Amino acid sequence: MFRRSGASATLATALVAAAAALVLTASSTATAAVTAPGFISGTDLPPHASSPWYAGKVTKGLPETAPFCLEGALPAVGSWHRSFGTDVDAGAVQVSVRAASDAAAVKLAAALKRKVAACASDWLRTMPGGTASWQDYGKLSVEEGAHVYGVHTSIPESEPGVALFGIGRDGSTVTVVKWSQMGYLTDAPVPAFKKTTTKAVNKLNP
Repeated sequence: MFRRSGASATLATALVAAAAALVLTASSTATAAVTAPGFISGTDLPPHASSPWYAGKVTKGLPETAPFCLEGALPAVGSWHRSFGTDVDAGAVQVSVRAASDAAAVKLAAALKRKVAACASDWLRTMPGGTASWQDYGKLSVEEGAHVYGVHTSIPESEPGVALFGIGRDGSTVTVVKWSQMGYLTDAPVPAFKKTTTKAVNKLNP
């Protein structure tokens, strides 16, 4: 019967251990690639006067309906989303995207900011007789930075609508939170929403 020498047995054991380590590393990498970024909860949103916030599941991909102002701007690849609702007119959605690199995330965040900043004027071109306005509420010092905007739209014989957008980045992950309800920019809970945006970026795990 053939017997391995002590050196051969040691080498074989080392090779098996190395192969197992490679398998575990590959498995961990694959798992990390499909893990959703951290998301806010309903209690992280600005409190509503007459209703709690109800949070949907964190779901891979984009929402069925693209967030207002961001149609066509969010990539499906690497995206996750979570929707929120109330018993009344307020709603919210968070979309987070794991980009291919930090540089790609910088470009995506910049593109989303431009899209929101141009939203009011773009909307007016498609809604004759409507009114729209927007407000830049400034930058937030969190991770690689965030920015908050507000957009108001209204058409004759219809309730006005207001939306707040928080766009931020942590490494190669970009997140956008959109809050909306009936009303005007003066009705928007800007200070509370800035806290929401800060929490959203802090919860990312790129």
